[in-house]
Amino acid sequence: MFNFRLHVISAYLPFFIKGTLLTIGISLAGVIFGTILGLFIGLGKMASNRLLRLPFVWYINFFRGTPLLVQILLIHFGLMPMLMNPVNAVASIIVALALNSAAYIAEIFRAGIQSIDRGQMEAARSLGMTHTQAMRYIILPQAFKRMVPPLGNEFIILLKESSLGAIIAVPELMYWGRAAQAQYFAVWEPYLMVALIYLVLTLSLTHLLNYVERRLKTE
Repeated sequence: MFNFRLHVISAYLPFFIKGTLLTIGISLAGVIFGTILGLFIGLGKMASNRLLRLPFVWYINFFRGTPLLVQILLIHFGLMPMLMNPVNAVASIIVALALNSAAYIAEIFRAGIQSIDRGQMEAARSLGMTHTQAMRYIILPQAFKRMVPPLGNEFIILLKESSLGAIIAVPELMYWGRAAQAQYFAVWEPYLMVALIYLVLTLSLTHLLNYVERRLKTE
C-alpha cells in the first residue's frame, strides 16, 4: 500500500520556500527583460526596409523554432562563459528566458500594433505628431489593452518553463524537488509538492491578470 511520507516534505520545506522565491524572481526578471527586448524586436520586424527587418525575423524564427532546453544549454555553456567567469547559473537562466520570451512577446506586440486601424496613425500625423510620438501616445496605449491576454499567457508559460533551470543547477523550485527525490528515493511527495506550488503560483497570476484586464476594459 502507498505510504505518503510527510516528513520528506517537512524536511525540505525551507528549501521549497527558498526555491519558490527564486523561481518568482527569475520569472519576473525574464518577463521584464523579455518585454523590453520584445518591444524593440516587434518594432524591428515591422520595419518597411526588408534588409533591416531580416535579422529580427530570424531572431524570432530561431527562438520559436528551437527547444528552450537547447537554448539554455547553448547560453549557459557557450555564450555566458564569454561574458563572465565563473558562470552564474541564475544569470544564465534569466538570459535564456528573456531571449526566448522576447521572440514570442515581439509577435504579440506586432499583432497588437497592427490590429489598430491605420487611420489612427494618419490622424496623429496630421495633427503634427512625429511617428514616435504617434506610437507612444496613440497606438501603443490602445494596442496594449489588446495585448494583455496573450501577454498573460506568455508570462504563465515562462513561470513554468523556469523549472528547466534545474538542468544547469539553478536552485529554483524544481531543483529542490529533484534533490528531495534523490535523497529519499521518493517520487510522489516532492514532485506533488512542486506541482502544488506551481499550481498556486499560476492560478494567482491568472487572477491578477484577469483583474488587470477588467480594469483596463472599465477604463
